[in-house]
Amino acid sequence: MGVREELLKIFSLKLRMIFAKLAVDYNKLQEIRLRINAPLLVIYGSREYFVSEDAKLVDNPVQAIIITKNEIRETMEYISNYSLYAFEEEIKQGFITINGGHRIGIAGKTIIEDYSIKGIKHISFINIRLAHQIKGCAKPVLPYLINENGDGIYHTLIISPPRCGKTTMLRDLIRMLSDGSTYLPGMSVGVVDERSEIGACYMGTPQNEVGIRTDILDCCPKAKGMMMLIRSMSPQIIAVDEIGSNEDLEAIDYVMGCGCKLIATVHGSSIEDIRCKPILGELVKKKLFERYVILSNQQGIGYLEEIYDSDGRKIHG
Repeated sequence: MGVREELLKIFSLKLRMIFAKLAVDYNKLQEIRLRINAPLLVIYGSREYFVSEDAKLVDNPVQAIIITKNEIRETMEYISNYSLYAFEEEIKQGFITINGGHRIGIAGKTIIEDYSIKGIKHISFINIRLAHQIKGCAKPVLPYLINENGDGIYHTLIISPPRCGKTTMLRDLIRMLSDGSTYLPGMSVGVVDERSEIGACYMGTPQNEVGIRTDILDCCPKAKGMMMLIRSMSPQIIAVDEIGSNEDLEAIDYVMGCGCKLIATVHGSSIEDIRCKPILGELVKKKLFERYVILSNQQGIGYLEEIYDSDGRKIHG
């Protein structure tokens, strides 16, 4: 089933008819946002557009279809197959992953009990993030990550602004390192997929290709997951997306101290940008990472700007 067909069946009947007529390349469609009493909005080719009643992308929100409470309710019914209770644990995290690996972010009134989020009701906001794979996008990067002995990789941090392909790059690196390539034989990779974006697991099964030697902890906090994988799965490499907390830093120290290599991503535009952030700056100061990969969207999503070593010397770009 293609991306278009996967998406059409989750919308309300009215929205389904509009998207069925929408003449777009679904490989370039990144997000679809439904907000109650607000215009239907999409991110297409890294640009923001509104969707009109006659199924066209427009720049003026006045021309757009307005999302009603009924559209939100009906869409959630189709997403959950009329059983939100079955997705109770995922809803606590603020999202649902559907067949195809697409992630449905939700917001509304949270239910709090003992200072913990127990669920979300009166769902009024939906963000559909489409799962896209670009197999081979990491091929230009991988040679720079191989260590001097040629038998493993360097600790690597991928730095990228939002919507510039860092998760896509990370996913392809995981696949290539797990399957093996002309650069390295296959290695055991443990992935902590806190937001179900790397493997995009649906009912425990990855919808994205992450390699034959990859184990995934889905919807698991990064810091706890890194510890769990070290203790239970004996990975040679651990991969995580969007580090940044004190707990992450402690777990990273633990992983590296165990001799396991780490590939991680972080929001940013440069090493200097990361150096100026309170927690992440410690990573640069301590030279924990041996390679820094800088991405942008100057020439398309996932454009490789530069690669630096642990001392900040440019080795590519």
